[in-house]
Amino acid sequence: MKARKAFEPAEGKNSLPHSSKGLPLTTVVRASKMIEPIGNQYIVARPVYSANAFGEEHKKKQRHHKTFLDHLKVCCSCSTQKAKRIALSLFPIASWLPAYRIKEWLLSDIVSGISTGLVAVLQGLAFALLVTIPPSYGLYAAFFPVIIYFFLGTSKHISVGPFPVLSMMVGAVVVRLTPSESTAALEVSNSSMSNDSSADEYKVMVAATVTILSGIIQLLMGVLQIGFVVIYLSESLISGFTTAAAVHVLVSQLKFMLQLNVPAHTDPFSIFKVLNSIFTQIEKTNIADLVTSLIILLIVFVVKEINQRYKAKLPVPIPIELIMTVIATGVSYGFDFKNRFEVAVVGEMKRGFQSPRAPDMQIFQETIGDSFGIAIVGFVVAFSVASVYSLKYDYPIDGNQELIALGLSNIFSGSFKGFAASTALSRSGVQESTGGKTQIAGLLSAIIVLIVIVSIGFLLEPLQKSVLAALALGNLKGMLMQFTEIRRLWQKDKYDCLIWIMTFIFAIVLGLGLGLAASVAFQLLTIVFRTQFPKCSTLANVGRSNVYKNKKDYADMYEPEGVKIFRCPSPIYFANIHFFKQKLIDAVGFNPLRVLRKRNKALKKIRKLQKKGLLQVTPKGIICTNDGFKDSDEELDNNQIEGLDQPINTTDLPFEIDWNADLPLNTMVPKISLHSLILDFSAVSFLDISSMRGLKTLLQEFIRINVDVYIVGSDDDFIEKLVQCDFFDDEVKDSIFFLTIHDAVLHILMKKDYSASKFNSSQEKQPKFDFIINTNGGLRNRECQVPVETKF
Repeated sequence: MKARKAFEPAEGKNSLPHSSKGLPLTTVVRASKMIEPIGNQYIVARPVYSANAFGEEHKKKQRHHKTFLDHLKVCCSCSTQKAKRIALSLFPIASWLPAYRIKEWLLSDIVSGISTGLVAVLQGLAFALLVTIPPSYGLYAAFFPVIIYFFLGTSKHISVGPFPVLSMMVGAVVVRLTPSESTAALEVSNSSMSNDSSADEYKVMVAATVTILSGIIQLLMGVLQIGFVVIYLSESLISGFTTAAAVHVLVSQLKFMLQLNVPAHTDPFSIFKVLNSIFTQIEKTNIADLVTSLIILLIVFVVKEINQRYKAKLPVPIPIELIMTVIATGVSYGFDFKNRFEVAVVGEMKRGFQSPRAPDMQIFQETIGDSFGIAIVGFVVAFSVASVYSLKYDYPIDGNQELIALGLSNIFSGSFKGFAASTALSRSGVQESTGGKTQIAGLLSAIIVLIVIVSIGFLLEPLQKSVLAALALGNLKGMLMQFTEIRRLWQKDKYDCLIWIMTFIFAIVLGLGLGLAASVAFQLLTIVFRTQFPKCSTLANVGRSNVYKNKKDYADMYEPEGVKIFRCPSPIYFANIHFFKQKLIDAVGFNPLRVLRKRNKALKKIRKLQKKGLLQVTPKGIICTNDGFKDSDEELDNNQIEGLDQPINTTDLPFEIDWNADLPLNTMVPKISLHSLILDFSAVSFLDISSMRGLKTLLQEFIRINVDVYIVGSDDDFIEKLVQCDFFDDEVKDSIFFLTIHDAVLHILMKKDYSASKFNSSQEKQPKFDFIINTNGGLRNRECQVPVETKF
């Protein structure tokens, strides 16, 4: 069929004429609208656009892109509105406190504050054991951060204070820096502390110093507006890390439940050394502590399960920690467990607050890495919980302001000998589920802690440490249940599942500090791995429409003859450019560089024959008149090898060479049927310099063997970067870019149809065609003009 007839009007509904490439084409009258909806179908009428043609017809607006100086001027400018906005952002309390609904919210906040305060007291005492400091210091960590956060925090529902994972991380630093029992006296006497200081006071100093340093890091991050670092910790990583931390907490509390003297370990594989130490002296277990802790643990688990299952029916969760603490304290005091069974108890609870103390600068230098990890983990946990409640109750939170609030909270807490704070999931859950509306509930919970600190703390002195250990473990159920995430992640995304597993292994084996760093590095490595080995595919037309999908996935596929459509679904950069090349070569079925070299070698041989007058052009092709002529292939391989990679130039020959025909003297050149290659770069967000050079070389190789290359779906910024980097030249031109795959396919079909036809002068002057895309009618030609790039 001639190309001219392929564009004639259709005779009827089912008589659509086809182009020589198989797609239906008809002529219709131009409609007044560019998009015509017909039921659940649509008709699009527009020209076939290359990027250049689109840019000529639709001029881009001139936009002023702000420079660094423009942003700096905005930051340094000052106005009344800006000052007010900054003040309100730094002190969120000024926004929500004047709007506080006393009649509606106060009673709920009072009930919530009392409930949360009682839980905070017990968790402060319990989590202090994780830091390996006396339990009474946990009350300071449960008091000061709440006060600071009340003024500076943006979340209305989280309860700030000790968190088991953070406590464990601080405890690891304390254990590492605390001198051993045999050298404690020497180390203390050589330090700047007073002569009557004990090992416990040194531990408190280490914990407080680490807390202050982590607070300073959080404050600086907030001031510098770099709260975005939280994005580098995925949900899978956080889940695996907190689960591993829960296992560390479990192992660390065994010595309190069994009342064993277990030496501290902080180096890699420390958890296994602690377990080995526990099992080697298991016969020394204090039965009274073991039985008490198991009973407490069992009751806490059962009641928490009841709270969870019947939370919709219970007005408030059953405060089982408070109930068991009161009972355990009374029983221990009434039956004199300390003297009768030699159990370890909380001991002296100092009333009131201790004077603030400056941090130890020597400890600063030794704990900068640990403090950074503590700062990041504390912020991530608090921000994650705050985000949940902000979405539930529809109010905004500010990540940078959260960093400032948590940073100052930790600085104040560390200054008064507390330890690092974030938010405990269970404590925040109590504050929200008991009706807490604002941070007024948090302030009231701090008042409950204050009462314990200044007046009734002595009542907890007979409480067994094993009870606190059991209460700490009772709050780990949710974290330990995260093991079920493995199956869910495996079904949804194996990369995320691998991140979870490796994070858990790293944190268990290397410890929490090094484990976190290794986990982040591994997570970033998986991103590199995903982009380094993208799932490239070959596309084809589905249903003779404008839809192109992986040709392996559908049965009704149409692939135009001699056209290959290749899709890369990732950025192309130095790490994956060779993979991209190999996948493209596999898709087209040949190596363009090898074909180019073979053709240039054959061309040299043909030139020699032509100069000697041994070639004759016949209707069947080019033949050699002397069958005895021989040439040295070795000479062609080793002489001027660089010339084989250059463009093929046949202008000096009096005939054209058909590279897919038989050549004289049985010269072997790979025969290829491909004439057009379309690269779908709609998912390629950037190219670096290395990949840009490799891509240009690859395009040149295809162009030099007469394969037209087109790139579709690229963003304007992508093309502009190529222009800036001098990507285009006489071979690789900017006209290779098209808006969509279908634009490029139509361009190729028209080009091949018209190149196979003979036009008269009047036909050559008709400048434009465009097409209608009908979801069940295929492609139809319209009476309008084709852009300059599609004229032949």
